[in-house]
Amino acid sequence: MQQAGIGDAVRRKEDERLISGRGSYADDLPIEGVARAVVVRSPHAHAHIRSIDVEAARQHPGVLAVITGADVARAGLKPIPHAVGSSHQGSDVPLRNRDGSERLATEQLLLPTDRARFAGEAIVVVIGETLAAARDAADLVEITWEPLPAITLAAQAVSAGAPQLWEHVPGNVALDAEIGDARATDAAFAKAAHRVRLETRIQRVTGVHLEPRAVIASYDPTTDRYTVHVTHGLGVVQQATELAAILGVERSQVRVIAPRDVGGNFGTRNATHPDFALVAYAARLIGRPVKYVADRNEAFMSDYQGRDLTVAAEIALDAKGTILAMRSDNLSNIGAHAASFVPLNKGVQLMTSLYAVPTAHYRARAALTNTPSTIPYRSAGRPEAMYVIERLMDLAAAQCGFDRVKLRRRNMIPAKALPWRNPVGVTYDSGEYEKVMDRALELADWAGFPLRRKAAKARGKLAGIAVANYIEGTSGVPRERADLTVLADGHVDLVIGTQATGQGHETAFSQIVAEWLGVPFGTVNVRAGDTDFVKAGGGSHSGRSVRFGSIVIRAAADEVIRKACEIAALLLQAPAGKVRFADGRCSVEGTDQALDLFEIAATAAKSNDLPENLRGPLTGSCEKVTPGLCFPYGTCVCEVEVDPDTGDVAIVRYTSVDDVGRAVNPMILHGQAHGGIAQGVGQALMEECWYDRDSGQMMSASFMDYAVPRADDLPSFVTDISEVPASSHPLGFRSGGEGGTTPALGVVINSIVDALRHLGVRHIEMPATPAKVWQAIQDARETAPT
Repeated sequence: MQQAGIGDAVRRKEDERLISGRGSYADDLPIEGVARAVVVRSPHAHAHIRSIDVEAARQHPGVLAVITGADVARAGLKPIPHAVGSSHQGSDVPLRNRDGSERLATEQLLLPTDRARFAGEAIVVVIGETLAAARDAADLVEITWEPLPAITLAAQAVSAGAPQLWEHVPGNVALDAEIGDARATDAAFAKAAHRVRLETRIQRVTGVHLEPRAVIASYDPTTDRYTVHVTHGLGVVQQATELAAILGVERSQVRVIAPRDVGGNFGTRNATHPDFALVAYAARLIGRPVKYVADRNEAFMSDYQGRDLTVAAEIALDAKGTILAMRSDNLSNIGAHAASFVPLNKGVQLMTSLYAVPTAHYRARAALTNTPSTIPYRSAGRPEAMYVIERLMDLAAAQCGFDRVKLRRRNMIPAKALPWRNPVGVTYDSGEYEKVMDRALELADWAGFPLRRKAAKARGKLAGIAVANYIEGTSGVPRERADLTVLADGHVDLVIGTQATGQGHETAFSQIVAEWLGVPFGTVNVRAGDTDFVKAGGGSHSGRSVRFGSIVIRAAADEVIRKACEIAALLLQAPAGKVRFADGRCSVEGTDQALDLFEIAATAAKSNDLPENLRGPLTGSCEKVTPGLCFPYGTCVCEVEVDPDTGDVAIVRYTSVDDVGRAVNPMILHGQAHGGIAQGVGQALMEECWYDRDSGQMMSASFMDYAVPRADDLPSFVTDISEVPASSHPLGFRSGGEGGTTPALGVVINSIVDALRHLGVRHIEMPATPAKVWQAIQDARETAPT
């Protein structure tokens, strides 16, 4: 049987079933007698609902129920309890309003009764015997609208006289915070030899999951209990807790099951959708299971989205290039409902990245607009922050005459200075930042670029190269639980509270258990995603799964080993102090007497001669809260060739080195890096949720208009892993799934600008589409001195 432990690049357990077509997704679940739900959505970005007539829909053949906001209110269903937090919660730098008050929350009703606040918001749900019947009936719903002015950009929303989304949120600003030292920052700018400024917008994108969101719910009147199968990454415990709060029942009355396979997450599945609770309510209403699967257009229009940050930032430098201070005004577009402030918070506290900037001051605002809510999306706020500081570094080099690499090296926090407290109070743990940058430059053959640039020019292309560094501050729900059971049949059962959505948990956790219990990798069975056996845990987000999962698995494994050694001492009639555990066996020192874990488990399961506390299943459990941040870091190098006649950008080389503290499975980590790079490159070059500024309609709600990178858009990546144990983690692990995305935005744009710098191009906004790049070239040529 295959042996694999921590550090082995073993193939994923999941892949055999996935590549052979045996994956099991929500739409594959064989549930008998299931009715279908169709959602009637608002065609307006902002409009009063004057009346809703559903009688014709209710009378349509095959219709089982039609649900409106008034029905939801009469049933006593509550708003979605979004986890917006407060300035007194969590491990991040607290953000509170400048007047000392708390951030403002908004109510997201399952179905609004007063007005729609974004195009695509759910207004009515139709339940039919078939999908066709429900769709036909949905077309019969008559809604009288009174359209209102819509705003889709954060800068619009906070301008004087802008339409108000919520009466209790003046100026559409849900949060207006300041962090850092304004006086010291102003003083540093006053004495600076150089000031470099960037005004930019990191555009809105969406998760584009391969599997659109889906939910199937049933209700058992004999037990007064709901069962909800739902595609999400929030974690079944948290999802059940939120659904119970909405439905007005006890947590024990809601069983949540995540399908074994979920087609992608990236953070934008990690909040409760109205569909989830509406389908559960409908199942109770009609006495049958109900299923809802969003189509792709619905997903584009109503999924939670990501990014969307408007920034005006500035750094001050002395004559030699040492950064003296940084300041920034960060304006986050959080959409129509305040679902999360995490991206704003996570980004603003890391604006100085891994550079030794002594002082900083930031303003952080969250604006409400007529768009879907934004929540954490792969690396939550850090790609935006790294984009800004890395653009500023390249702008400073160009403006002030510094070498780009030397400027970064000069300002990088040295290993001997760690732990390092950044200017807003975040303390980085351990690392070798400069060593990782040097490794990336070496792998990318930075020194050989001039020859490649010359060769590209001979082919009529403009070549550019850039380097970008990054640091993250991951956290996530701090509570996690693991339950380990060694079975007499030769298997080990692990129940964990994280939630896999494609990351390879079955493999990585099996490796961890195999390493610490000394059992074959193939004997470990990982179970998650069902509140009937998962008692606690926080799902998957902010790189928390292995980070927190490893801590509780280690403690649970230690408990199993302790019990096993006690049982072995009794069975082998040896002093307890003489029994040692190694390689899955408990042996008596100085003898050949030994029992393996499975033999011990078999005896414990059936023996009545053991003390009561050692009888029964050989188990170990741990539930633990681990507060604090984790700090993955790394460097990437991107090389592009630009066609000056068309503006087309080809990424010809891409190198990334990421420090993960300790690698459980290097192959999985390389895969995560590849996927993360693709998502970051996608945002830099092509992806955008584009809304018409007048109507508020999403104009990129299909793959005809929303571009995502394809395989032939990307080169073969060169990725490497650094392993400097994290001093902030008892086992040395850092998060490892988001580093590919975090620096990608900045390095891609910097490489394009480098290719065009000789023409006078200083900046290009994302996404850097061929049209934008071509226009930048034309503008530069028109303004160039003759």
